[in-house]
Amino acid sequence: MLDRIIRGGEVIDGTGAPGKTADVGIRDGRIVSVGQIDEPARETVSADGLLVTPGWVDVHTHYDGQVTWDGELTPSSVQGVTTAVMGNCGVGFAPASPDRHDWLISLMEGVEDIPGTALAEGIEWQWESFPEYLDAVESRSLAIDVGAQVPHGALRAYVMGERGADHRVRPDPEEISRMGRLAREGIEAGALGFTSSRTRNHRTKDGEPTPSLTAGPEEMLGIAEEIGRGGLGVFEIVADFADLEDEFKLLRKMVEISGRPMSISVAQNDRVPDQWRRLLDQIGEAAEVGLPMKAQVAPRAIGLLLGLEASLHPFIGHPTYQSIKDLSREEKWARLKDPNFRAALLTEQTPEMLRFLVGDFERLFLLGDPPNYEPSPDQSLAAEARRRGLSEQEWA
Repeated sequence: MLDRIIRGGEVIDGTGAPGKTADVGIRDGRIVSVGQIDEPARETVSADGLLVTPGWVDVHTHYDGQVTWDGELTPSSVQGVTTAVMGNCGVGFAPASPDRHDWLISLMEGVEDIPGTALAEGIEWQWESFPEYLDAVESRSLAIDVGAQVPHGALRAYVMGERGADHRVRPDPEEISRMGRLAREGIEAGALGFTSSRTRNHRTKDGEPTPSLTAGPEEMLGIAEEIGRGGLGVFEIVADFADLEDEFKLLRKMVEISGRPMSISVAQNDRVPDQWRRLLDQIGEAAEVGLPMKAQVAPRAIGLLLGLEASLHPFIGHPTYQSIKDLSREEKWARLKDPNFRAALLTEQTPEMLRFLVGDFERLFLLGDPPNYEPSPDQSLAAEARRRGLSEQEWA
């Protein structure tokens, strides 16, 4: 007798084969049959009109804090994800010196827009080293499986102290060696790998660039070489590729000297719209000669949620708005309705470092209810402003 039958759903088995209507039989926690099943079962679940798929493995998440207090790991667990990989983009919470807790929260809040208040209230900091962090995660009862990675930003802060927060500061040889050893020790303790960010889109809550932004070849290769000695783990890298040839040459060298696989986040950049094709070509050329390099591509375009209560919005960098940023929501609304305040706000321009994210109104859209995740260009804030005869900032 089966423990459970999932009856009559459209089975997508993950092999690339077309979906088919079938039953799925489960015994002792394992799938033992797929097809038309006549064997009796203790429980029958109707999947008529539904998809039956393997559990999703989400290779790019940021549950590093939430995993320590939320056993359900929502929303992933209710969306079919059964394994989540965290620690991406060089941000996370281990290793962590006690005096760097607030800074690590600020970095995660800025990079991933996870509320710092939630992180500060939820994380109990039962660890300092990365192996201790893994022990803390393992002690939790979790609804899904998780995999952790050693984040470059936390590693720099742990080894270099306050100096590590400044991407322009170069670690000395001993600090590079120590970062490499700690990364290897974390991987040997169970981490999946090491991650680093080299993009200007990643900033702390206060707008400072991510600490690994311009980490030099000595640092990147030194860490890679030490990880290679352990013979375990992977690299996950996100970068702007402002100089594609030189940047990719460095990443390729990391794989060459370590022998470890690397995945690189690939997205289209509006400023160099064809660069992603050249990057994929270089990744492909490396793979052809036996280097384990792959592209990590999101299934849809990356977006940001902007709003008065969010971390970013079109006026966040304006000096006039900064004068009210700490007020309550109601107080902010009152000031924004003041004609004199609005006039002063509209004379100011978005700072250069934020212009790409929040200053291009051709790329900003009302979210809507229900949300529209694929709006057309004529639905942009810029298009609507033109229709109304207003400036883009006035309409925003």
